[in-house]
Amino acid sequence: MAKVIIFGTKDFAQLAHFYLTKDSEHEVAAFTVDKGFFNETTLLGLPVIEFDEIEKRYPPEKYKMFIPMSPLKLNEVRAQKYSEAKKKGYLFINYISSKATYYDTAVGENCFIFENNVIQPFAKIGNNVVIWSGNHIGHHSVIGDHCFITSHSVISGHVTIGDYSFLGVNCTIKDGITVAQKNIIGAGALITHNTKDCEVYPGNKSSASKILSSELKDF
Repeated sequence: MAKVIIFGTKDFAQLAHFYLTKDSEHEVAAFTVDKGFFNETTLLGLPVIEFDEIEKRYPPEKYKMFIPMSPLKLNEVRAQKYSEAKKKGYLFINYISSKATYYDTAVGENCFIFENNVIQPFAKIGNNVVIWSGNHIGHHSVIGDHCFITSHSVISGHVTIGDYSFLGVNCTIKDGITVAQKNIIGAGALITHNTKDCEVYPGNKSSASKILSSELKDF
């Protein structure tokens, strides 16, 4: 059980508060945001503190951090805040739903794992990973750091998902495949071969787009 600071005030932070309050032993103590986003002093009955000041009010010796952010800029924004909080000396919690099925899976830190996920034995989950509801992660698969997996993806056995990658709804990764770093796998895509860094696979297609993920301005 830990006293927790949640980074953010929008949807992801509010969802984190809900799940931690309803389905964990942790106690949410406050929210924190960057100065440019500091528009309210309380949220859900708890204080909102500027991130630059957070360690003065809620020192890392007594509080832990949870950063449940979106995949903005291909997960780089979440990774940056994770790194900044770590430099401040904070340790991180995980939230793994009590309604998820997993078997002593190796899970990193600052992971947000929703309900109805099936994570089979010998799978490994990296740091700062979001796994939305209803996915299948096969045995001996490895999910890299800073990934975001949406809903109802099928990741077969012995698959590797590279750091910073994003998997869309209902995509399927064939067994034994390596998805390289910073890939965007679109909704409904079927991946049957190893990919290269920064590739984009549009929905319902299994061949890479000519556009690299780093070129997508709105992602």
